[in-house]
Amino acid sequence: MNRTLYSILVTLLTPLLVVYLLLRSRKDPSYRLRWGERFGVTRLLPSQVLIHSVSMGETLAAVPLIRQLLSAYPGYRLTLTTSSPAGSAQVLKAFAAEIQQGRVQHVYLPFDIPLAIHRFIKQLAPKLVIIMETELWPNLIHYSHQAGAKVVLANGRLSEKSAQKYHKQITLVAPMLKQLAAIAVQTPAEAERFIELGVKDERISVCGSLKFDLNIDAKRQAASAELRRHWQKDKAPVWVAGSVHPGEFAAMIEAHQLVLAQYPAALMILVPRHPEQFALAAQTLAAAGFKVARRSQQTDITAHTQVLLGDTMGELLDLYGCGDQAFVGGSLIVHGGHNPLEPAALGLAVYMGPNYRDFLEIGQLLQDAHNLTVVSSGEALGQALLAKIANPALRQQAGDAGLSVLAQNRGALDKQLALIKQLSA
Repeated sequence: MNRTLYSILVTLLTPLLVVYLLLRSRKDPSYRLRWGERFGVTRLLPSQVLIHSVSMGETLAAVPLIRQLLSAYPGYRLTLTTSSPAGSAQVLKAFAAEIQQGRVQHVYLPFDIPLAIHRFIKQLAPKLVIIMETELWPNLIHYSHQAGAKVVLANGRLSEKSAQKYHKQITLVAPMLKQLAAIAVQTPAEAERFIELGVKDERISVCGSLKFDLNIDAKRQAASAELRRHWQKDKAPVWVAGSVHPGEFAAMIEAHQLVLAQYPAALMILVPRHPEQFALAAQTLAAAGFKVARRSQQTDITAHTQVLLGDTMGELLDLYGCGDQAFVGGSLIVHGGHNPLEPAALGLAVYMGPNYRDFLEIGQLLQDAHNLTVVSSGEALGQALLAKIANPALRQQAGDAGLSVLAQNRGALDKQLALIKQLSA
């Protein structure tokens, strides 16, 4: 399939994209909103830089880079796009002041329909397009390149599985990759995969992962500590189940039941990955007999509260900051896992299930340092949590090990910023 055939197919499938949004909106009403942005019919101001990050994880990783670009180019307007409501919420929270000042413009990235993307790029007229991690769309790259923009893949990831899919569609993928001015990948293995797809090695830079450059403001950490004191849980065990999926709820419940059996004052903070899962999580916790407070309802946490349901957007880092230990979801099910560096950056002992293929290198570094423990079930998680509750020194060692891994692997931000500045000179 080449890009022309791909474009015809995407255009013909446009009615199905409407159906997709309607189906997603049944669980998350945010998908009913801002359809003009999805189809490229929103009026936009020109921007020198377009930065796209699909969802919340990629957006969090991109925030320090975006702030550096705002500082380096004070006369530029940046347009930040996401694909998910979670990513959008993160942008709106992180750059509220800059949006109000007009320095940042935020919309959803249109679907990769040729007419929509062409109009979108024509309005923005960017000099530089930065795509975070893996969001490579043929028409987005084609029309950006055609408009004279330099297109950069930043913090690039390419798993073996994704590389195999690209090889199967090489007539579509190869021209798209040739239009990238630079690719900043996280590891040498990913660089090799791009080279095998035909990218010249001089256009590839191994820069490490921006996720290691996560800096959490001291005031933000202090606010989390104060929140825990307000709950009167500063001396009770508190652990966080972050970015969990419905297939993992039962395991989290089993783990917490084991913890409560020995520490009745313990608190689990359960944060589902997607907002459409909030109601199901609440029902599941109630059915298990827990005394639950809901963050969205500002329910008071008392000495009897056993679970806080984090059913709000953009607060996961703040809630991690309230805990001593954390399980990172998407890893007990076959999903690929979510970012374990977020709790590690807060000095927490971290746990994941065995299915964390999207964070293999990061997970291995944390495991080797004895920050990350891999568990295979709710019972195993509960026993591991109990072991570190009973041994605060061991828990502290695990937390310190995570902080050390981040410190040793920082630097991707400076490398990628230097690469972008060189291209935009």
